[in-house]
Amino acid sequence: MTLVLHSLWNRRFVAALTVLAIALSVALILSVERLRDSARTSFANSASGIDLIVAPRGNDVQILLATVFGVGSTGAGMSGEVLELLEKMPGVAWAVPLMQGDNHQGFPVIGTTAAYFEHFKHSRGQALNFANGGSFEDTHGAVIGAEVAERLGYDVGTEIVNAHGAGAVALEVHDEAPFQITGVLARTNTAVDRMAFISLEGFDALHAENAPRSADPFATLAETDHDDEHEHGFVPDQINAIYIGLSNRTAVLGVQRAVATYKAEPLAAVMPNVALLQLWSITGTAENALRLMSVAVMAASMIGMVVMLSAALEARRREFAILRSVGAAPRDVVLMIVLEALLVTGSGILLGLAIFWGAGLLAEPLLSARFGVTLGGHVLTSREIILLLTVLCFGGLASLLPAWRVYRMTLADGLTTRL
Repeated sequence: MTLVLHSLWNRRFVAALTVLAIALSVALILSVERLRDSARTSFANSASGIDLIVAPRGNDVQILLATVFGVGSTGAGMSGEVLELLEKMPGVAWAVPLMQGDNHQGFPVIGTTAAYFEHFKHSRGQALNFANGGSFEDTHGAVIGAEVAERLGYDVGTEIVNAHGAGAVALEVHDEAPFQITGVLARTNTAVDRMAFISLEGFDALHAENAPRSADPFATLAETDHDDEHEHGFVPDQINAIYIGLSNRTAVLGVQRAVATYKAEPLAAVMPNVALLQLWSITGTAENALRLMSVAVMAASMIGMVVMLSAALEARRREFAILRSVGAAPRDVVLMIVLEALLVTGSGILLGLAIFWGAGLLAEPLLSARFGVTLGGHVLTSREIILLLTVLCFGGLASLLPAWRVYRMTLADGLTTRL
């Protein structure tokens, strides 16, 4: 081993470049795999506990992204009568309406009921918890996610103002009707952390066509006709989507069929897990392209190591010949070449892990804030460990070609003077 270390030190510049190339390829491969797995886990956790999402007929993936992740919109709304029909439908245990189209400093604002915080689940069935305060009890109340509170410095009692529009676009600021935060949700590492929630009544009042711009739109609620209410509370004329929970999972197809054949307006009942599979099929091409690029970089690194070892053979022919002359067997010289390759590959893997973890520390706050994706810390998964062992094995295999050339060198060839 000492001889191997001295040999690599004599060629430290080329060896260092090879180690760096392997390290970058290892970091790239691990980053692609971790991002892929973390994104899928975060998306799956966000959609936990919802059996169906009823919305105006459209693309299933877009409905999922708009309602669960707050990306885009469902397009046109549907009548409040749909909510009443679904609540009375056999097999439906609960129904939570959603109204969308507003944001607060880029964070989506959702109009819903207090039932949202009772029935919405995340991360394989975990319920939403409040880190501070509680659900809104009146029209002026609001609940915010952990990311909103952390990034904007909000707490219970803070007043917020909504703006009409998606993302950071503010088409109309509703500064005439501020909401007061009544609760801050505990962190879930899902899209909920980046949302704000207000009551259906408050959301509907903001967008009432007959509400004067200079007046408090909440005042119109007192004049609202009681026909807009039913046994579960206020129902607006238009809503964007409805989360459905079933008392019996076997009823899912029947509810889907009933929604799809509803004649009054075109509707769709989306199963979140099925929509996620469609999303993965769409992103699969990009994932495979990134994987292919990672493998190509790793292959180039291995080829570079083979070139390094092979290029040094001509200069080391006499070195190997002297080793043979003092009693070293051919297999000993071959073993030295293989050990050099394994040492270079192992060093590249360790440096690659350091780069991967360092990049993860820098990127995780951004990924969590913008996409709700957490990278899972410094613990390697079994898949990643197998991946690193595979890279080490390929490093050893890559050394077999130069090792075979060394084995074929004879003592006489090594001692012969070349002109």
